[in-house]
Amino acid sequence: MMPGIAKLFDCSELDTGRRVEIPTSMPRLKGFRHPREVIAYAVWAYHRFALSTADVEYLLAERGVMVSRETIRGWVNRFGAHFAACIRRDRPWPNDKWHLDEVVIPINGMTHWLWRAVDANGDTLDILVQTRRNAKAAKRFMAKLIAQFGKPRVVITDKLRSYITPTAHHHKGLNNKTEGSHTPTRRREKIMGRFKSPRQAQRFLTAHDQINNIFRPRRYSITVISYLHARVDVFCLWTDYAAEMVA
Repeated sequence: MMPGIAKLFDCSELDTGRRVEIPTSMPRLKGFRHPREVIAYAVWAYHRFALSTADVEYLLAERGVMVSRETIRGWVNRFGAHFAACIRRDRPWPNDKWHLDEVVIPINGMTHWLWRAVDANGDTLDILVQTRRNAKAAKRFMAKLIAQFGKPRVVITDKLRSYITPTAHHHKGLNNKTEGSHTPTRRREKIMGRFKSPRQAQRFLTAHDQINNIFRPRRYSITVISYLHARVDVFCLWTDYAAEMVA
């Protein structure tokens, strides 16, 4: 993960009774006991794999970092948004062909809708959690997308009449990539014991989708060498983003 992070800890030092000094190549964040590398590693592990905060706690404990799952949850909530913003800032301009879809997510016994848009490469453009699946909700989501990326040439949907984009052509099916992008959400929803509020769902999924964009390249569409280079590049990007973190 972080450069040299696998070599930072010695099993002989895994003693819960004393603090392990962790080498760091980055300035420490003001008010934080642990270095940036550890915080960035925790955020990466939580979002990259289907792990709970308790799982990440154990991963860090094995490396000599004693930190509670509540602290990890605070890191994820606080710095997940930072990494997602950096990824959105540096990502290539998306294709003008969008795939849109919506899926039900129950929150506190009430039905909510997760609206998601992905580009032709399968990368998530944005998500929006709303209580309705009607024209007003669709218009709000489309306005949010158009404000960020401009008007699309083609929008592939399930032909929900609520979508309002006069300049776009709607097609039903055509290998709607958005439907497959809901699978990680369902997996995380199960691990988290369902989302606790619309705000929590919006905050988590906004970060989770963007982080997965860069850490889950389409392995089937590139060569092995390209895949290995892409993996090295994304780790370097993550290190750069960690250096940009502010308290």
